[in-house]
Amino acid sequence: MSKLFGLGVRRNNRTGFSLTELIATVAIASILLTLALPSLSAIVVNNQLSATANEFLAALNLARSEAIKRGQYVVMRKTGSDWEDGWQIFIDLKRDSTDSKNAFDADSDILLKTYPGLNDGYTLRGNNSRFQSYVGYQPNGSSNGMGSFALCKNQQLQGTKLLIVNLVGRPRIATDSDRDGIPEKDSGQDITSCMSGF
Repeated sequence: MSKLFGLGVRRNNRTGFSLTELIATVAIASILLTLALPSLSAIVVNNQLSATANEFLAALNLARSEAIKRGQYVVMRKTGSDWEDGWQIFIDLKRDSTDSKNAFDADSDILLKTYPGLNDGYTLRGNNSRFQSYVGYQPNGSSNGMGSFALCKNQQLQGTKLLIVNLVGRPRIATDSDRDGIPEKDSGQDITSCMSGF
């Protein structure tokens, strides 16, 4: 059409990026991604810790509420050698001997719920001798004692979640009032370990 009017203008209708522009864009994107990966990884771990802590808190609340509702002794017990291997909640009907107390018996006890184990690298440990194996709830909602559970990733204190069961059996997630990434016990001191006896 431009030849009709004698203008002699040629149009170049190329679209897209040149190779140099594409290489520069990929280089900038890879630099930004490299800088963002550590913080994204920390966010994923923190979200996993929060979700697991909330699930464990909900399980403790379920055991307590079932004990009150049913008027029966209800136990939340680990299913493996440690809490991170999973846990189950059951009505402990057979309590006539030391061996049968706080231990699930499929023939006499009533299983309410079973929880799977945690992902590799996560630990969940109780801080006293009773909480290392189970938490038992009386029909009035009180527990077999008071204590705490530490939930950690790769045994690092940074980002740890601490669950506390008080004297009347109410569970809660501990706060990190000084915002150093390590939750405080009721005494106000940071926990010092992810393993038993923290």
